[in-house]
This record gives sequence, structure tokens and C-alpha cells, in this order.
Amino acid sequence: GRIESFLFIAVELNAEAGRRYSRTQLADMTRVVNRRYLMPSIMLFRHGATVTLAAVGRHAHRLDADRDVLEKVTLIKDIRAADPHRAHLDALAELALPAIRDRLDVRSFDELHRAWERALDADALNRRFYRDLFAWFEFAVAACGFPDDGAGPGNAERHVIRLITRLLFIWFLREKDLVPDNLFDEEFARAALGNHAPERTDYYRAVLQNLFFATLNTEIGKRAFSARDRDSHRDFNKYRYRALLSDPDAFRRLLAAVPFVDGGLFDCLDDYEARGEGGRRIDAFTDNVDTQGRDLNVPAAIFFDENKGLFPLFRRYKFTVEENTPLDQDVALDPELLGRVFENLLAAYNPETRDTARKQTGSYYTPRHVVDYMVDESLATALARRTAPADGDAEWWRERLGYLLDYADSAADAGELFEPEERRTVVRAIAELRILDPAVGSGAFPMGVLHKLTLALRRLDPGNRHWEEYQRERATGQAGTAFKVDDESARNRELQEISHTFQTYRDSDFGRKLYLIQNGIFGVDVQPVACQIAKLRFFISLVVEQRASADAADNYGIRPLPNLETRFVAADTLIGLQADGAANGELGTDLIEPIESHLRRVREGYFNARTRQEKLALRKRDDELRAALADVLKDLGFPQETAAAVAHWDPYHQNASAAWFDAEWMFGVADGFDVVIGNPPYVRGEKILGKARLRAAYGDFFRGTAD
Repeated sequence: GRIESFLFIAVELNAEAGRRYSRTQLADMTRVVNRRYLMPSIMLFRHGATVTLAAVGRHAHRLDADRDVLEKVTLIKDIRAADPHRAHLDALAELALPAIRDRLDVRSFDELHRAWERALDADALNRRFYRDLFAWFEFAVAACGFPDDGAGPGNAERHVIRLITRLLFIWFLREKDLVPDNLFDEEFARAALGNHAPERTDYYRAVLQNLFFATLNTEIGKRAFSARDRDSHRDFNKYRYRALLSDPDAFRRLLAAVPFVDGGLFDCLDDYEARGEGGRRIDAFTDNVDTQGRDLNVPAAIFFDENKGLFPLFRRYKFTVEENTPLDQDVALDPELLGRVFENLLAAYNPETRDTARKQTGSYYTPRHVVDYMVDESLATALARRTAPADGDAEWWRERLGYLLDYADSAADAGELFEPEERRTVVRAIAELRILDPAVGSGAFPMGVLHKLTLALRRLDPGNRHWEEYQRERATGQAGTAFKVDDESARNRELQEISHTFQTYRDSDFGRKLYLIQNGIFGVDVQPVACQIAKLRFFISLVVEQRASADAADNYGIRPLPNLETRFVAADTLIGLQADGAANGELGTDLIEPIESHLRRVREGYFNARTRQEKLALRKRDDELRAALADVLKDLGFPQETAAAVAHWDPYHQNASAAWFDAEWMFGVADGFDVVIGNPPYVRGEKILGKARLRAAYGDFFRGTAD
């Protein structure tokens, strides 16, 4: 064959205390070495107590058969030499020459190279994980019972999907050593619970629900057990189930090392109101197990069963908090797997329409390379429209913007292609971009946008100086227009938060991602559970960038996550609100604008709200403002159904979906979006095809022209 040998190179890396090598650094070294040899060079790096194996894909150059083109670098990263993970042992066994030779009849280096590429295929790993997880999903749906969430058929499936999202996020936290690993061992359950048994719900209630609501969703200094009195009965930030725990105080001390993360993912969905007043129990987090919690049945077996349990399944795989890129990938489950897993679960969660759910809802997984191409082209076009080069060369300017968004190592110095003032201009343009995915699914396109804009900012503004300057300018500008005198303290808090973010994460992507999410990225989906999954991916992306510490007073170095309820909303983007017959069809009237302005401020405040009390106060104010807006609309002659739709749309209801969409009222976006991107949803069983139908469906969302 073409390949006449393999070269194996062992590299001892600097082992200075605490130093960690990123996947990108190891991939870059692998690529540099492989450029210098004709034969494939397999790298074995030792760094500290761990080992990484790295190989690069290659194919023959189309114009020169004697040359190879290097492709993606694949790594089996951070193998613990003394105590290897089972998934790493399995991956290495797949590469063993005797096994490959006997199984695949490999008789040349070309065949061996192809066999190794197949063995290191992360897509195959993701498919295998999904098959295993879907088998667990069906097992859990059949085994569990849940309170009715009020969202129609598929109640058990939605509950199980919500449980998976919470536990997968926690598993990624565990990868960063932010959650004790022993919480997920059955030995711990036996010791911590007074009466642990596979068929009992005690583990779910006393361990997992307390971890979800009273730990991850509660500030460290406010964690305590419920007093079981009227004052604390509906306080969902208090520990419960004291009677189920062998040593409640030891359990609370163990969880004291877990940071407060917030972000809405761990909000208890139970209402404050009593059932007689219309209140609903969805999570059933209550000490009144026999009454309020009687509909909840989550047996411990679904977590611990050796053959079918979730935690043994998770432990068979290696997870990584770094998202794979077109240039390098880890043979581990990265956050993008959530896209593949949940797009498939979304298509199957309704038992009555399992075979057709994907077609009816528009759920469709898009391969990463397609996402990258569409994102690159859309963002480069939008930035070219908003900016101009110093030399007036529009064609070269568009090409430079393309380089800026390119992962390829040849464009690593793309920032140097821009003059200082051009850099500042492009950073400002990025800060002002608004991007919408009108059928967000599990968030593949918004995540692609986030990664590419973060890459561009890192290259243009490595110290975050221009980016911080613009965020402060934006906050101050809002204070001078939309904010009133009584909001001065809120403005000052935001400015202090900006300063703290950039002081803490000066050389990190955290501040870049946070403010991109806050001001420029929006998603809509007709399925509420899809919005929850999209938010989960953004939460993980933010957690990845944070540096943990041992300081409990500083929440162990973790900045609580933002609340994304007003960035990803459940609605039908194909149906707008009707304004026919209104005395004034324009929504920017003197009566409407003050209410809409106040609503925008409330929802901006909710983005950074930390405590449940603060969130509830803002939700109540949102309700009042929507009711006031509905009254004004009726007075102006808007249709009754339009006013009712505005009044009853609750962005904070995690199980509700609006049968309409209006970007101004839902997002506060009055003049459209720079980029509308994503997979068009299926409509009545037929996918939207063709430019005309797309423009008819989504053209009104664009700023300027629907191109």
C-alpha cells in the first residue's frame, strides 16, 4: 500500500506541579510532528500521572500522490496510568494489533490505518452511547411514576428527559471535581439512607432531589433543613427528607463542597400555591410524602442496576467537558453528544407518535461540519455588512473575516490580519449582532455561533480589553435611556458584575461567552423540552470556562449561571400575532412603549437573578406588566385573542409553549436579527423547501432584507 510503516514517538512533557495540557496543545504538537514525516506518526505523551495517545487522520493529496493532507487529530486523553478508566481500557483494546488483525484480517499498514480510524471514531462512540441511553430511557419510563405536569401526553417521558438533563449536567460537573463522586455509588446510598432498596424512591428523594434543589440551586450560606413548619413548607431551597437519611448532618456537610450553580435547570417546578388554590406538584419535592408526594415513584434500580442502571452506564464511558472541533477530538463523550442524544429522544418521547414524532416536530440532527459551514458563511456575511476595511478592499475584507472564523491552524494568527482600529470595529460589530434560531432543537446552531464568535473575539481581543469596554458602555448607555432613577442601583450592580467577571476571567472565554449569550443569541422551539436541552448545552459551555477553587466564601470559584428563560423560549415561530382591526397597528405607541421598556428591564434583571425570592418577585412583576399591556392592546382595538395571548404567555413556565411568536414582545427585539439560521421545522408533515417559502416564513425577522 501507500503507507510502508508507522512511527511511534514517546514524549515526556514538562511535569511541573499542577500543569495541565489542553487537548488543543496536544493536538498541535501531534500535527507539527506529522508534518515532518511521510509515515503516520502516533504520539504517546506522558504528562504527570497521565498518558495521552494521539493520531492524525490523513489522505493522499489530490495533485501530488507522494504527499498527505493532514486531517483531524484524535486523542485518547488523560489516561490514568495507575488507575485507568474502564472506557480508556476499552478504547485501547480496540486498537490492539492482535484484535484488529484477527477481527478485520488486516494485512497492510493502509488497512491498519483505516482500522484505527474506525476504532477512534467519536461518532461511533456517540451512537453506541445513544443506543445504551435510549434503552435506559425506555426502562425508566416503564419503571417510574410521576405527577402530571399538565402538558398533555408524554408526561413520564418528559419527566425522564428532564431527569437526564439534570444528571448529565451534574456528570460534567463531576468531571471538574465539583460534585463528590461517591454520591453516585450504591455503597453510599446504603450507608446514607436508613432503608435503601432497589424498589424504593428514597435515593431519588433524599439524595438527588436534595442535590438538585437545596444544593445546586441554593447559595452555600443559606443551605439548611426545612423546619417543617408553615413558614418553610413551600421553600424549595431547604433540605428535606431528614427522616430518610441515616445521618442528615453528615449528608449536609458532604454537600457543602458543592457550588451554587443556579441557571434554572435545578429550579423546583412545584408551585407555591396549595393544590386547592390551583397549585401543581411536578417535582413533588416535599416532606409530605404520603400526600403531596404520593404520585412520585422513582425506584433506585433505575440508577444502580448493574445491567440496566444509569450510573453503571455513565461509568462505562469517559466524559470530557471540552467540545470536539473539526480539528481535534477526544475519544470521549463531549457536550455535543447532548445534541445527538436529545434530538433522538425528542423524536421518540411521545409513545403514541414514536414513529412520526421527528417528522411532526421538526426534530433533525445536523452534522457538525454542516453547522460549521452554515455558521461561518452567515456570520462572515453579517459582519461584512456591518463593518468596512481600512483599505476599502471589500473582497479581501470578506476573505479576512472568513479566516477569522476558521478553526484551521493555518488561521491561528488570523487576528494579525486586522489593523488595531479594524479589530476594535469588528469586536463592536460582534457585540451588536443578534442571531435567531427559529427551530432550535437541541441548540446545535446557536452553539456553533457561540463557539465561532468566541474564537473570533479570542483572536481579535486576546486580553478582552475591547470586549469589556463595550460591555461597560452598553450597561451605561442603557442606564441613560431605558433605566429610571430607581434603577440606578441595578445599573451599578451590573457594572460591578462586569468588572468582577473580567478581573476573574481576563484571559478566559467565560466573559466572551456570557455576554454573547446575554445580548446576541436567541432560540425558539415549539417543544418546551427542546428549549431546556438547548439551555443545558449553554450551561455546560459556561461551566467549562470556570476555574474551581477551594474558597467556599467565593462559591468555590464558580460564578452562578445565568437564567436563560428569556433567551430560549417555547413558541411557534410560524405563527405571528394578529393586529388586524387595531386602532393603531404600530406597536411603538406612547401607551405601549413604556410597558414594553419595563418588561425588557425585568427580563434583563431575571437573566442575572440569583435567589428564588428575587426570581419570584421578577416573575410577579412580569405577570403584572403583561396584564397591563393586554389592557392597553384591547383599548387600542387589537383583537381579543391577541391581548389574551400576550397576557397569558409566561416565559418562565417550563412546560408551556405559545402558539404564536413575536420577537419584540418575547425578546425585546424590535428591528429584527442579523442572522436567522437553523433547520426549518417540518410543517404538517412537509419540510419547508425553497427560498420563497423560507422568506415567507422567516423574512420578517431579518434586519433590512431577507437574504
